[in-house]
Amino acid sequence: MHLVQLFLPLRDNDGEAFPARMFGAVRAELAEVFGGVTAYQRAPATGLWEDDEDHVQRDELVLFEVMVSAVDHGWWKHYVAELATRFRQEEILARALPCERL
Repeated sequence: MHLVQLFLPLRDNDGEAFPARMFGAVRAELAEVFGGVTAYQRAPATGLWEDDEDHVQRDELVLFEVMVSAVDHGWWKHYVAELATRFRQEEILARALPCERL
């Protein structure tokens, strides 16, 4: 089993907040495809990283998680690219972690 996590920004690169309906659409899509989703939307995470010019960049993020028995890399590659377009980002961070149901 794997836990797939998607990190979506609350704001675009100009600081404009994305409307709640965009996050609702992601939540609905993941629930429909995978039969469930966990969304951490009330307490955004903060992501920091250095850009190519060694400047520290900051994002406030919401996290979506789904559990899958096997990771379909092709499906996720397509979906993450679609999300990058929707959220006007160069890249959306997605990761899959092995997990065990207790």
